[in-house]
Amino acid sequence: MSERRIEISLSEQTLTLWQDGRVARVYAISSARNGPGQRMGSECTPTGLHHIRLKIGAGCPPGTVFVARRPSGEIWTPALARRCPERDWILSRILWLSGREPGHNRGGACDSLRRFIYIHGTPDDQPVGQPRSHGCIRMRNPDIIDLFDRVAVGDPVHILEGEGC
Repeated sequence: MSERRIEISLSEQTLTLWQDGRVARVYAISSARNGPGQRMGSECTPTGLHHIRLKIGAGCPPGTVFVARRPSGEIWTPALARRCPERDWILSRILWLSGREPGHNRGGACDSLRRFIYIHGTPDDQPVGQPRSHGCIRMRNPDIIDLFDRVAVGDPVHILEGEGC
């Protein structure tokens, strides 16, 4: 059985997929514009050890819009974005994260799962490589689809403020 893990560097704005001790892929991401943090309502990206709790969106077309973790029946387009400028777009696939460190990112007012912290797709017109999200990890749609197909529920995710290994 192969060993997989994800490392996310907030300082580098990258997500690295490790497979059997080697770098399999490196993707550009966008984390929280408010920086790192664990508290409910902070709109910060939580740090520390997590795992993939759920994978949502298998088989959905690229650009599928999710609302409350369900496909809305919409596909993101610039025209849809103009009609709904207030929406925080969650597109294509969702990897829902659960914290593994009680008191840091699990339980109480710092629980990543209850904060709905995801790795998910973002519109093509949104920049990656710079902090812009409301707490989640945003990726280009082709990248989140590629990552989604490579990982499994339970795979570890380590979110670091600094550089990864």
